[in-house]
Amino acid sequence: MKRCVWAGDDPLYHKYHDEEWGVPLHGDKKLFEFLILEGMQAGLSWITILRKREAFREAFDRFDYNKVAAYGDDKIQALLANEGIVRNRLKVHAAVTNARAFIRIREEFGTFNKYLWGFVDHQPIQNALKRHKDIPAKTALAETLSKDLKKRGFSFVGPTIIYAFMQATGMVNDHTTDCFRYQAVRKLSEG
Repeated sequence: MKRCVWAGDDPLYHKYHDEEWGVPLHGDKKLFEFLILEGMQAGLSWITILRKREAFREAFDRFDYNKVAAYGDDKIQALLANEGIVRNRLKVHAAVTNARAFIRIREEFGTFNKYLWGFVDHQPIQNALKRHKDIPAKTALAETLSKDLKKRGFSFVGPTIIYAFMQATGMVNDHTTDCFRYQAVRKLSEG
């Protein structure tokens, strides 16, 4: 069974690659989780985030954006003291700020899902890349989405982070064509 090169040999990476990466996500709670985790990953490896994922879920109230938006100084200090997560002050503050901006988007569009998937006409982009080195770190669309998110008050949403988010949530299928998941993920969007 051939996987994308980045999945390496770690069983945790394999599980993530085989079951989640590139699968179109539409639930606001899961989209919020990935948005926060991708921001937390900036400057770190994704495997680091995967290993801390359950601790993140516990620390951030299972990524309930309403609860995260209401965090005050005491909760932020507790997060910064939590050794199970990434304890970067800017990233923790960004998670709270982003929860508030996330709620504003939900108020405007009805759901974050509707807002987000509107950038791809509610249909995943199907790339057909043969080699890992052909996968871009960012795209013009990721830059457009990043700028719009920043305009709406989000932080830690640069175009590289947003492209990784788009890949993870299935807005774009970047499994290489020789990966066993490429066709399976493609079929998910065909309905």
